Amino acid sequence: MADNETSPENVQANEESAQGNFALQRIYVKDISFESPNSPEVFQKQWEPEVKLDLSTKNKLVAKDIYEVVISVTLTTSVEDMTAYIIEVQQAGIFMVRELEGTQLAQTLNAYCPNLLFPYLRETVDAALVKGSFPAIMLAPMNFDAIFAQAMMQKQKQAAESADESTAH
Repeated sequence: MADNETSPENVQANEESAQGNFALQRIYVKDISFESPNSPEVFQKQWEPEVKLDLSTKNKLVAKDIYEVVISVTLTTSVEDMTAYIIEVQQAGIFMVRELEGTQLAQTLNAYCPNLLFPYLRETVDAALVKGSFPAIMLAPMNFDAIFAQAMMQKQKQAAESADESTAH
């Protein structure tokens, strides 16, 4: 067999190597809190809610090539200036990421992993709301890739402004 031919064993080894760079190991709820401080009075109000959403992501290295990624959401919903509920959820995942560095690693941890976790976060929020006797909110899909790209552009802009300021002095 010639050296440039690919044997079935080499194809399988190459596929395993390519797949070995990323693996989802676990998805879990790290923290959940639900409060309905004005129940049962809030149920007497006309349901035209005002919803405030705060969403963030974070990640940390927990072992060699193993990262925890967490999406945190806080929803504060009011009806007629009365707080209907406050729900806080931290949806987390453990991911094995190998052979990625710099921007590729940052994009994987800050965009790709949150995109995988978001449907679980959404389901966790809705399940808690329904158990609290409120309608599911069905969080709109988030484009973590666009959020990451925007954050990178903002960081580059700030770096350019800092460079301009240092050369002006």
